Amino acid sequence: MTHRNKTYLLALFLTTVCQGGSAQETWDLKRCIEHALSENIQIKQQENALENRRNSLSTAKNSRLPNLSASANQSFNFGRGLTMDNTYANRNTQSTSFSLSTDVPLFTGGQITNEIRVRKLDLMAAAADLEKARESISIQVTSLYLEALYQKALLDVAYRQQEFSKMQLHRIHALYDNGKRSDSELAEAEATAANDALSVTLQENAVQLALLDLSQLLELPTPEKFDIVRPEDSLQEIKIKDVTLVSPDEIFVEASLNKPQILAEQYRLESAEKNINVARSGLFPSIHLGAGLGSNYYKTSGFTAPSFGSQMRDNFNKSIGISLSIPIFNRFATRNNIRAARLQFRSQQLQLEDVRKSLYKEIQQAYYNAVAAQKQCMSSKTAEEASYSSFVLMSRKYENGKANATEYQESKTKYMKSVSEHLQAKYTFIFRHMILNFYRGIALY
Repeated sequence: MTHRNKTYLLALFLTTVCQGGSAQETWDLKRCIEHALSENIQIKQQENALENRRNSLSTAKNSRLPNLSASANQSFNFGRGLTMDNTYANRNTQSTSFSLSTDVPLFTGGQITNEIRVRKLDLMAAAADLEKARESISIQVTSLYLEALYQKALLDVAYRQQEFSKMQLHRIHALYDNGKRSDSELAEAEATAANDALSVTLQENAVQLALLDLSQLLELPTPEKFDIVRPEDSLQEIKIKDVTLVSPDEIFVEASLNKPQILAEQYRLESAEKNINVARSGLFPSIHLGAGLGSNYYKTSGFTAPSFGSQMRDNFNKSIGISLSIPIFNRFATRNNIRAARLQFRSQQLQLEDVRKSLYKEIQQAYYNAVAAQKQCMSSKTAEEASYSSFVLMSRKYENGKANATEYQESKTKYMKSVSEHLQAKYTFIFRHMILNFYRGIALY
């Protein structure tokens, strides 16, 4: 979506909020994830792929069943033809025939059995792919959900700062009325209050854009009346400090047993192994049981022929037999099919190993990101407390005329920056910690 379209949607969203803010519907993380899983197009495509694999398995199983086919033939012959006394004469003939036949595979060198096993494993791999897509969407929703919460937390800070600036302006204005503040000091206080009001507006826009991004991921037709629940923080600063993170190796052991991307490649590896047996079945003879029913009608012009019904009855025939096909030489096609199946098996072994390594790298990266966020959260909390104390002192000096507006503004800017950095570290750690637990099989909500 272009920036212009996003701006248009944002303006529409803000208009709706202004007209009916009380009518907004709040969604929690669980509802967001469940809605995304039911509406996401990628997941629907994976569901179609799963259904296609299920259909292929049904086809493989049905290949054990006998087939049944019927045929009918009507022909007319004109001109000279060979007669029964071995001479040629001009005769017109017509013939009609009907047949019904069936064929049952008795032995195919294990091809059908292994084909069924291959299709079952392909179905299990497709189910794992679907689960992987669901996990990916869940993580994306969680990320955008926490981003919206982070922007809302910053908006709270902006609101508090705006209220504080209004109070400061009220004090400066009172001192100005008593002749204890100059025109320039009053103007600076008014400018500070105006800047804080602008910061609130900008942060409100940031919140709405974060909600817009989340609503688009949820495939909502419009972001109107959409908002998220702001739960009480389950991980306060003291808890974040005390959280013990599980090592990447331990998480990887658990993830290897339940993560769908690993299971999918393992199923494909087993399927590739069974495909070798499918290719090898071309080396063995095949036996089929066949049976058929048929009859025909024949007439020559100039001769009297029995009726259609009597001929069909008299010419009715039945057949049953067993056919044996022994492969002798097929231009090395079977040999090359076996080689190709073995190469595919080796490639799938490498693919499984690559996925396992990628998963370990993801876990390792998430772990160290969580460690860094945990440390940054604790240090940023200390920095926030220190900058707040400094800001309070500077505010008192500013009120008493012992500090100018520039010093006050610098102190406030440092405080706001420390608050933002602490909130960012806090929500980053929460997200990383949730991802680490998710790798271990713990739900996101």
